[in-house]
Amino acid sequence: MTIHEPMTLATDYLLAGVTGWLAWRLSKESAGQASRRFWKEAFILLAIGAFLGGTWHGFMQNDILWKAALLSLAAVSFAMVVGSVHAVFSGRTRTVLTFLATAKMILAALLMLMNDDFIIVIADTGIAFAAVAAMHLWRFNGWFLAGVAVSVAAGLVQASGFALHRHFNHNDLYHVIQIGAMFLLYRGARRLTDAGAPTPAPPAA
Repeated sequence: MTIHEPMTLATDYLLAGVTGWLAWRLSKESAGQASRRFWKEAFILLAIGAFLGGTWHGFMQNDILWKAALLSLAAVSFAMVVGSVHAVFSGRTRTVLTFLATAKMILAALLMLMNDDFIIVIADTGIAFAAVAAMHLWRFNGWFLAGVAVSVAAGLVQASGFALHRHFNHNDLYHVIQIGAMFLLYRGARRLTDAGAPTPAPPAA
């Protein structure tokens, strides 16, 4: 079997594995907190998306696999935003913002089904990260702000086309930087508590 882009496959699978492991760790700390649960789901969905993307780059470059990878990323953006909404807002504001996040996900998914252009994913993810950063400036969580900053840096590296080596291209470098961002986002997510809920004891370091 021919592997078309072996390093991209390897780094995508590494991103999937690390993110899945972090999701498993977060699942042990998310009981009773919808904010953490949604972030755990974001991690699971990103692991799935990275696995699908790696498979597409390495083995099967077909439309169905690519669409599935794109749609998983739309779901990641939704889960990140709604998880942060639950941490920062309660009541009617939470309901309205969750509705808007749902509408954004549906619109992004429809655009992704009609068009393969990755710019749709970039725009959807950028809006989600901007919303997450704004909410965690409001209810300060430095780990999230750092995670968003590193994720944006990873995206800029990918968009630049910069490659360290002909066998380690911009996509590969993006995956490696994003792994670092996922550790930061995990540290932020494990400290979340739902707005209006009793504050539990902080997790162990």
